[in-house]
Amino acid sequence: MKKLMSIIVSILFALSMTGLAFAQAPAPKAADPVKAEEKAEKKAEKKKVKKAKKAKKAEKKAEEPVKAPEKK
Repeated sequence: MKKLMSIIVSILFALSMTGLAFAQAPAPKAADPVKAEEKAEKKAEKKKVKKAKKAKKAEKKAEEPVKAPEKK
């Protein structure tokens, strides 16, 4: 009976220490809303740059003279 009680008490002690350890752990920081807005702005800028590059390529292709197919 003593062995059983000592095992139960040791398990309860270990669980209570685990609970205290988790209670003292710092909570994860919430995402800073300013940083989230900056990331969104950067993504929007990247999209604008990509669109501008595509437009430039399309203009270059439009400016190139079209070669007539050769007759055989």
